[in-house]
Amino acid sequence: MTTRVGAVVIGGGVMGTSIACHLARAGVRDVVLVERDELASGSTSKAAGGVRAQFSDELNIRLATRSLEAFARFEQDTGHDIGLHRVGNLFLLSTPEDVASFEESVRLQNSLGVPSRMIDPAEARRLSPLIRTEGLLAAAFSPDDGHCTPEAVVHGYARAARRYGARVLRHCEVTGIEVHGDEITAVTTSTGRIATGTVICAAGAWSRGIAAMVGLDLPVEPLRRQIAVTEPVDGLPPGLPMTIDFTTSLYFHAEGPGLLVGMSDPDERPGFATDTHDRWIPRLGEAMEQRAPALLDLRRTGGWAGLYELTPDHNALIGEAPSVSRFLYATGFSGHGFLQGPAVGEVVRDLYLGRVPFVDVTPLSVGRFAANAPRPEVNRV
Repeated sequence: MTTRVGAVVIGGGVMGTSIACHLARAGVRDVVLVERDELASGSTSKAAGGVRAQFSDELNIRLATRSLEAFARFEQDTGHDIGLHRVGNLFLLSTPEDVASFEESVRLQNSLGVPSRMIDPAEARRLSPLIRTEGLLAAAFSPDDGHCTPEAVVHGYARAARRYGARVLRHCEVTGIEVHGDEITAVTTSTGRIATGTVICAAGAWSRGIAAMVGLDLPVEPLRRQIAVTEPVDGLPPGLPMTIDFTTSLYFHAEGPGLLVGMSDPDERPGFATDTHDRWIPRLGEAMEQRAPALLDLRRTGGWAGLYELTPDHNALIGEAPSVSRFLYATGFSGHGFLQGPAVGEVVRDLYLGRVPFVDVTPLSVGRFAANAPRPEVNRV
């Protein structure tokens, strides 16, 4: 360790590596990223990999649009192939209320340059032929969306961060943050003490515990979500969009020769459990029977469980603690953190440097809850 470093970034997922890369590339000296396990071993490696700009919140649309631009040039910028497939995202809508909500969202998205559109059930089935359209009223589709490989993004950012001078410390667990008066002075870890005046929390589902070390409450709860992978599917369209049944939350996209399939489980309780179980399978089967019965005939060949990092309004926490200098945070993305990683890296870089970010993220600060000003994201999966 050097005597003092410019910033310690906590968390080796997409958010932490993006932030470290953007800081180092901007010339910030002695950036240190600490990860208690391997890079991308937390929530990022368990993500479905969807990337989209179809949100209901203007801030999320701007962050996602900026990130899509970064994903498109990622290999050029970093030399790392992330397996980007811009096949579009397709939201299937079965209630008049959801149709009205998505129509409003599409108008907002279009005003911000997103080429999303409302389509009828027949076009939805042409795009995603595995679905059934009974009970389907409409769908929302954006061709610029898609999916890519989360681990590849993390390792691309980490390699670039090292190239620009940042240090990445794996198997280095944060055990405490030293504060003198109202100023951070050091981070203590399982491998030693790192003197610094700045900590950036990008610890995902584990962020609440990190923030508590400086007396800040970040209302982030971990929630297990499971994913299944299927056997190869004959005749799978090469341009199959990531398809989401909004009513049931069932989603699927191509994964190699098969499909990656997931959905939320309303019976799941908050906690850090990441073991897999079959309690969600009956509900998954019901959702498939209702919206994509062809999936019922597919054999599961694998799967995993990971953690969502939920906030009370299902929207991100981005900002700087007002009570201690300097503790910045980017967490609580509630399922859309991976896809916003590139843009949030830019934003946190600018907050650190005292520059005006490309978008004002003040409404996403944790203070919104104390001010009774939640900012709910409606178009969540």
